[in-house]
Amino acid sequence: MDNGDKLLIEPVAYIKNGYKEKFGVPRQSGLAPSVKSVIEFCDGYKDENMLRDIEQYSHLWLVWGFSQNNGQWSPTVRPPRLGGNKRVGVFATRSPFRPNSLGLSCVKLEEVVKGKSGNLLIVSGADLADNTPIYDIKPYLPYVDSIPDAKGGFSDDFKDYELEVNIPENLKEALTSSQIKNLSELLSLDPRPSYQNDEERIYGLSFEDMQVRFKYTDTKIQVVDITRG
Repeated sequence: MDNGDKLLIEPVAYIKNGYKEKFGVPRQSGLAPSVKSVIEFCDGYKDENMLRDIEQYSHLWLVWGFSQNNGQWSPTVRPPRLGGNKRVGVFATRSPFRPNSLGLSCVKLEEVVKGKSGNLLIVSGADLADNTPIYDIKPYLPYVDSIPDAKGGFSDDFKDYELEVNIPENLKEALTSSQIKNLSELLSLDPRPSYQNDEERIYGLSFEDMQVRFKYTDTKIQVVDITRG
């Protein structure tokens, strides 16, 4: 390869799920295990032999592209876990604004569907927006991919927490039990930027066919409206 040549990669699949926009997508994989996603393979990658024995694994690594950041990146970023007030190097974070816009996520393999019209992988715990391109899929290997004594940098100083979510009964009536569970799980992760604590502000989140409006009140998430379609 000449020095002037660039390595070109193309998607092998796309993910389909209820995350219709960036806002509300979990900040890391595995934080919303109830939400299922479907991986649909592109033409040229639908040979079921490519998935032979993949069901032996419980989890997979997805190599994917940040398709909604317009190719913008910066040498330093403000991580949400630091309140967006301190800049650190982009390579010391998992910010989507990266030189090559590549993401890496570990998901749980729920089901393998094989058929003449194409093969599908059903996974849970994804932190990818709907229709995100996937460039590669690899098995998660516990004996090498898990390092119990690894250091987590500045993220070790912040403990994950979940907020209480209140969805009024009249709004629940139009939702399935699965939608209530998924929506509650997503909102409990507090999708707001960590530096915004205005209890009067109404936020909007798009998930599946729902437009959800909510606010933050006294360490709780209060849903104020849900519209469909």
